[in-house]
Amino acid sequence: MIHAFPCGTLALDFVGTLRARRNDEPTEKLAVPTDLDAWFIESGLVPRAEASVAADLDAAVEVREAIYALVWARLHGQDLPADAVSTLNAVAAEPPLAAALTPDGWARSGTPRQALSHLAREAVEIVGGEEAALLRECSRPECTQVYLDTSRGHRREWCSMATCGSRMKAKAYRERRKADAS
Repeated sequence: MIHAFPCGTLALDFVGTLRARRNDEPTEKLAVPTDLDAWFIESGLVPRAEASVAADLDAAVEVREAIYALVWARLHGQDLPADAVSTLNAVAAEPPLAAALTPDGWARSGTPRQALSHLAREAVEIVGGEEAALLRECSRPECTQVYLDTSRGHRREWCSMATCGSRMKAKAYRERRKADAS
């Protein structure tokens, strides 16, 4: 698996395709159109992705950055940026993925643009709804992943305990051991 899905919501996991945003050289996980196809499949959004082209990838990055700008504004109590609102609303208004019954249950299908519409709609509901109060950014300084804190007590600190949480706890442990040794 190339991509990570720690956020509990596809729209926020999609934002995480640009990792370590504040670093001098962030890690881009959507470098070529096939990376976008892989994300759609690995996320479970669609069982098979239509082959994305460069224009689809450009649109995906634009949607991702619009979602991040809106989430960042919500996290910091600022007004929503008008250009990001326009971008997200336009993509959300496009036709959605089609759902169909299959022998194994159900599945979605459609074009890369329809998949982006699905993500935009989800982001609109999060940023514009009650879940906006649950938005958090990972406490690990190198990580910029955003997620919904649905934990009891709403005290979740990391995007994922398996990655960032484990690293931060190990770092704190090493620091305590070093201090005790001094």
